[in-house]
Amino acid sequence: MKVKADEHEAGLIEVRLLRLFEAIHATQSVTRAAEQLGQTQPTVSIGLGHLRRQFGDPLFVRTSEGMRPTPHADALIGPVRQVLQALRQLSEQGPVFDPLTATRMFRIGMTDASHITLLPQLLAHIRAHAPHVQLEAMQIDETIPQALQMGDADIAIGLIPGLEAGFYQQTLYAQDWVCLAQHPHPHLAGGLSLDAYKAEAHIDIVSGTGQDLLEEALKIHGVDRRVLLRLPGFLGLARILSGSDLIATLPRHIGETLAALGGLKVHACPLPIPGFTVKQHWHARFHHDPANRWLRGVCAELFLKGGEHALG
Repeated sequence: MKVKADEHEAGLIEVRLLRLFEAIHATQSVTRAAEQLGQTQPTVSIGLGHLRRQFGDPLFVRTSEGMRPTPHADALIGPVRQVLQALRQLSEQGPVFDPLTATRMFRIGMTDASHITLLPQLLAHIRAHAPHVQLEAMQIDETIPQALQMGDADIAIGLIPGLEAGFYQQTLYAQDWVCLAQHPHPHLAGGLSLDAYKAEAHIDIVSGTGQDLLEEALKIHGVDRRVLLRLPGFLGLARILSGSDLIATLPRHIGETLAALGGLKVHACPLPIPGFTVKQHWHARFHHDPANRWLRGVCAELFLKGGEHALG
């Protein structure tokens, strides 16, 4: 049985006529079928006429016991009910995501700073509210736009300027810059001035979030740091700082987190460095996906400090 897609195509049956057929078969009355459907009796009679012409059969014959179905109508009622039930399921059952029973894997693009600052809190929430869900932290690199588009990554969190057309983004929190040093530090009892910043030895995080902003600020203000150690990320940074007199310049969120973990001192950065915002990003293909929406909602609940989502 084909459901009508275009009223000008011959041989296809409108859904409203299938409902009318089912109502007449169930009530054996044009009048009661009209009441059930909320239509007038003439409207139902006209619809029955269309069905009779469509099938080349009377379908229902008036008797002393009501409108009795013909054998052809009895043969049709089963397929008609199947079609209508399928349509009801399509309209009533949208996709759902139940975190308590879901067993899927979520893949999240993150910087290594987020592994320290965000991932522990996110994992704790997932374990408490979605006990069978798994998380995979993915590196943010040039492949992340394609991964988000193809569904190989669900969201990406960080400063990712390359995600524009076709992507949604939601600001989670703003970042400024701080400096970290051991406490007490042999040369910084009076605080970290710009002269002290220039004089002290530094650790450079070469792949840190916003590294380009830091490098540009150093260039603009003519600051040539004495870098003794370059690291690809934040792993081991707190331990190195606590055991040396080196200084690290880094975004506030990771700086304050490492300071709390390693007993370090957070100093206001004496060099003006432009701030930036950390956002979560997702592709427009998955904007209405229930699982993706749930994950984004969790991240917003945990980390949002202001911001709206917008299509890039």
